[in-house]
Amino acid sequence: MQLNVTGHNIEVTAALRGYVEKKIDRIARHFDQVIDVHCVLTVEKLRQTAEATLHVSGNSIHADASEENMYAAIDVLTDKLDRCVKKHKEKKRDHHASEAQRSARNIASL
Repeated sequence: MQLNVTGHNIEVTAALRGYVEKKIDRIARHFDQVIDVHCVLTVEKLRQTAEATLHVSGNSIHADASEENMYAAIDVLTDKLDRCVKKHKEKKRDHHASEAQRSARNIASL
């Protein structure tokens, strides 16, 4: 997985980059088919925004979050991305295969 962190009106320090990497690794644990991640951190007066785009096999997932603190914005962003990745994973899973196996077992037991 390739991670790209950029900043608008903010210098991306090693601490911020490390925090983003740690949080994105949590998402990679749930879904290992993440190809790359592009994260943009933006500061506008009192509003601090974190947004990210995940490129996964067959799809792109985008989320953003705004908070007064950049670390809180990153936390909210990763929670949103985690929910989106789980939803994508459920959509991708073939539900009909398990149904076919169940019906085959029922026929075999007759």
